[in-house]
Amino acid sequence: MAREIFVDLSSFQKDLTVDDYEKLGVKKAIVKISESTTYANPYIHDLVDKAAAGGVNAFAFYHFGRFTNDAQAANEAKYFIDNAKNQVNVKPKTLMILDAEINGMPTSSVIVFLKALRDAGFRTGFYTGKNLLASFDLEEIKPYMDFFWLASYPTVAPADKNPDFNYFPSAKYVDAWQYTDNLLGMKVDGSITVTDNGNNLFNASENLSQPNSSKPVAQSVPSSTQAHEWTDSLGMTWHEEHGTFITGGAINLRWGATTQSSIIAQLPAGVEVKYDAWSRDQSGRVWLRQPRTNGYGYLVGRVGNEAWGKFK
Repeated sequence: MAREIFVDLSSFQKDLTVDDYEKLGVKKAIVKISESTTYANPYIHDLVDKAAAGGVNAFAFYHFGRFTNDAQAANEAKYFIDNAKNQVNVKPKTLMILDAEINGMPTSSVIVFLKALRDAGFRTGFYTGKNLLASFDLEEIKPYMDFFWLASYPTVAPADKNPDFNYFPSAKYVDAWQYTDNLLGMKVDGSITVTDNGNNLFNASENLSQPNSSKPVAQSVPSSTQAHEWTDSLGMTWHEEHGTFITGGAINLRWGATTQSSIIAQLPAGVEVKYDAWSRDQSGRVWLRQPRTNGYGYLVGRVGNEAWGKFK
């Protein structure tokens, strides 16, 4: 099998640029969505967008667990699922992972969490560190996890993309090994798949929605020189373009480019919105991307050939 390097991303990697992702040269990423029942990653859209623009074409997502009993596990699973659907519109069969790094997390609660993910239609993953592995009953967890990801760092020095398998952690069922927290000296966790199952669960054609086959017509958006385009985790093709859109009526500004995404604010008529990219969804809506201090906002600027405001 061909082993593949991938990275995992959280707010700690918010300053990575598209160029940084191109230097990392990875095609797969696991992105943090939530933690406990009080934290949702405010940089999720920025991380996904930049990673996709830098060459990543397959995504999975994770939740940092803080639960110590079954009831808390059920609540955290619901929080993870709700944020996955509302913030990034994660598709069914996507790989969704529990990050189990705290002491006192019962095996029974891990199973409650993973079962909730599976019941919601997702593939399930379990991540922990080699130092904590003995505190879990892996045989009990195995029927509920589709993917096992284990961390063990052989060195504190910056690591390259060729891990030393003399240090591979001896454990059953491992699909991916996280071998460094400083891949290429860029302060990003680096992992490698070690089974075909590990590779297949990242298959973009299965885990992500397919790109829209209908191409936007030239007059659908204001003309400009487009520096590049990319496909995001929802399968939408984005075109870089810098301009201003003036709302023609009340329009919802959302955290994602779907009508199911959470609303940031309702913009009244006459508001000027600076945007840096556009994309057309399968329903014919042209979405505009607004850069924000904590990520991006998205709004509909046109449906079909009907503009919902003015471009300048």
